[in-house]
Amino acid sequence: MIRNLIWDFDGTLFDTYPAIANSLRAAVGDLAVPPSFEEVRDMALVSIDGCLSTLSMTYALPLEELEAGFERHYGNVTPDDQPPFTGVREVCELICARGGLNLIVTHRRRSGMDRLLAAHGLADLIADTVSCYDDEYPRKPDPAAFLMLIKRHHLRFDQTLAVGDRELDVLAAHAAGLPAALFAPTPTTVTAEVVLADFDALHQIVAGQRTPSAGAFDGLG
Repeated sequence: MIRNLIWDFDGTLFDTYPAIANSLRAAVGDLAVPPSFEEVRDMALVSIDGCLSTLSMTYALPLEELEAGFERHYGNVTPDDQPPFTGVREVCELICARGGLNLIVTHRRRSGMDRLLAAHGLADLIADTVSCYDDEYPRKPDPAAFLMLIKRHHLRFDQTLAVGDRELDVLAAHAAGLPAALFAPTPTTVTAEVVLADFDALHQIVAGQRTPSAGAFDGLG
């Protein structure tokens, strides 16, 4: 039975990547003709810092100016333009109702995370968070932040599932000894114990209405 979830933030709990990609494109557009939305989004999915570095080198633009431009444009994006994914609230509420914990490990700065959680009424459903940026933990796929939460909250490996939208989320979970659910609305080749097309499927798993494939959770923890 799954009692605890360790969530990723961007692209998992919240649909933030469209706003991030548009802000990155706007930052380039202040200085040059920007690349396509899809190109920037795909780079940002891997790493925003990496995306900025690539854009800087590709377009021969000062990295500091790009970073400042991105911060300026993204700072003007409202929480309404960065909603939680459909079904996230219901899953978090179910975890809390069963006496479990919703936890977060993210590369995002804490201020931005807290702003979105509060704006969308999810803050009270989250028991603990780790911002690798502010708390100075290594970025995923390093498992250090996961291991700290496991120890701090005395989590049982067989009752805890990590949820993310990228390969590095899965790798970090596995390195910590946890099974992983990959939120992948489109086909993927990443190996995870559970692949989710939407969060109704995760709700069914947590509620015990759907069972992952046999052996999916074996060999971990």
